Amino acid sequence: MTDLGPDTWPPAPITTERLVLRAAEARDRAVVIELAASPEVGAYVGGARPREELERVVPAIPGQRPGFFVVELDGATIGMVTFDRRDPQRLGHIRPEGGERELGYLFLPHAWGRGYATEAGAAAVAWFTATLPGEPLVLSTQTAHAASLRVAAKLGFTEVERFEDYGSEQWLGVWSPPGPAGLPTVNK
Repeated sequence: MTDLGPDTWPPAPITTERLVLRAAEARDRAVVIELAASPEVGAYVGGARPREELERVVPAIPGQRPGFFVVELDGATIGMVTFDRRDPQRLGHIRPEGGERELGYLFLPHAWGRGYATEAGAAAVAWFTATLPGEPLVLSTQTAHAASLRVAAKLGFTEVERFEDYGSEQWLGVWSPPGPAGLPTVNK
């Protein structure tokens, strides 16, 4: 199993039509805290965390780990995209041993509905697949989170499993490279 390491992280900033994806800096701490404390953002990811707790535990430079991108719009941080290993103890895997990389994304509520998650996600997936070719990539979200399911489909994730976790039905998809005419293919 290949991984992200010092030869691949941090990459140069990734620029899209409207966004910049880059490694976290100290100036991103307030937005990371806002994302984790927001009841709207937390609705489908286990709930908001208390701001006082976050002020104590979030480091000066948040997300200093391979696979943690902040997303900027016009110089302001609006969200983050992550590639973390899916805990083998959690439900939902495509490998018997688990540990697949999982795409995650969180955006501030004022940035919702404008295509930023899809734009940032597409750029991040392109970077990931170029950096770790052949490495599986999964995405999990609640089935009740219609917007996240639409983003997953637009990015080329195909459903492989549904299961109950955190008191609700979860959707697990695997990324497939685009096929003819740019449509995702399913690897089975």
